[in-house]
Amino acid sequence: MMAALSRRLFYPLWDLWDESIRLKELRRLEKTQWLTESQLRDTQWEKLIKIVRYAHAYSPYYRKRFIERSIDVAQIVSQEQFRNLPVLTKEDVQNRADQIICDGYAKEKLVSAKTGGSTGKALKLYFDKQCEEMRNAATIRSDRWAGWELGMKRAGIWGNPPVADTIKKKIRDGLHDRMIFLDTMNINPETILQFVNSWRRYQPRVIYGHSHSIYMLAKYLEDRGIIDLRPRGVISTSMMLLPHEREVIENVFLCRVTNRYGCEEVGLIACECEEHNGMHLNADHLYVEFIREDGMPAKPGEEGKIVVTDLLNQGMPLIRYRVEDVGVPSNRRCPCGRGLPLMERVSGRVADFLKKEDGSQVAGVSLVERTVTAIKGIGQMQIVQEKIDQLVLNVVRMDEYDAVSERALLSEFASVFGKEVTIQLNYMDNIKQESSGKYRFSICKIGIV
Repeated sequence: MMAALSRRLFYPLWDLWDESIRLKELRRLEKTQWLTESQLRDTQWEKLIKIVRYAHAYSPYYRKRFIERSIDVAQIVSQEQFRNLPVLTKEDVQNRADQIICDGYAKEKLVSAKTGGSTGKALKLYFDKQCEEMRNAATIRSDRWAGWELGMKRAGIWGNPPVADTIKKKIRDGLHDRMIFLDTMNINPETILQFVNSWRRYQPRVIYGHSHSIYMLAKYLEDRGIIDLRPRGVISTSMMLLPHEREVIENVFLCRVTNRYGCEEVGLIACECEEHNGMHLNADHLYVEFIREDGMPAKPGEEGKIVVTDLLNQGMPLIRYRVEDVGVPSNRRCPCGRGLPLMERVSGRVADFLKKEDGSQVAGVSLVERTVTAIKGIGQMQIVQEKIDQLVLNVVRMDEYDAVSERALLSEFASVFGKEVTIQLNYMDNIKQESSGKYRFSICKIGIV
């Protein structure tokens, strides 16, 4: 009954309270997913041209870049011409955010977010409210593919879970979100057992969270013969889902894993449907390219750097934004019948877990995220664990980094790993990429879980 009340009453009331278009957009997306791929591509192209012309007209950054390259946006009529537009990098966003924001938008009135992302680079991002609500709708649509419905209880396997510290948040937590969490910042037998006990009382229907963290939970349950945690579905995100991890998770929870891919900068990029036959691209909201090293589009089945254009965000447009992941496009059709195009997989996101002397582990994605968003002046950071009691922090400093930042950084890691752990700070101009072209934010050299 509570799930039905949440879905039919509290969700609509919350949208009214927030003056949100989220559920309206969800209803639209539920219909458009069944259009043909050709119909979706035509609509996507119209939105693409519209956002490019909008950015040229209202964003100082894009106006300057297009003039420098002698690009007449009115003459863009093909994908080949669109690829002449410059690629936007994380460094561009990091250093030119104020210039990217469009005329008529006050930065302080935009929705803001800060992320370290999978590369450890601290980015401050801005969205107009409508963009944020439409992104949320796309996420809900993909969650439904995993078996979740509005109002259902969920279990989050996540770092730094939100705290209901206001009356509004407490109301939302109890009537709308209906979630319990396992904090990936502190995974050990004791915290997992506490989570299991919470699960038994709360009975969530769906799990979502970091792929490897869900795998660690599944291994714990498997090793101890705990068989009564039975969700309807599992949503894996934020890290690459490895085949052996998927197998363990599905065997333990006796349900399928839905692999989802996105980032803070542009929201949901792709997600598996109930067929688990590749990942449907969010063509309603994004234009996704896969670019080879020579700058040409990757062929189906061929790896390429993922470059995304956000078709929604008019506050801070991101056009041809390189997310620094590698993926594989597809020309297959999904048996589900949806027209949303497929990508085969993401093949370039890695997140190692770091080990503590007491046997517990820390998710690198959570630790880097928390650090670069909380401490001023960290442009990029990489954690290398050489030994159980030795950490190396490779840090790229920004102008506002100072002695206070350094003390805060050392204090943060001491609080997580203990004061007896040696922490070496290496300041550098840039962090070396892996041979794949990826940055790894967390590297553990003392074994793999």
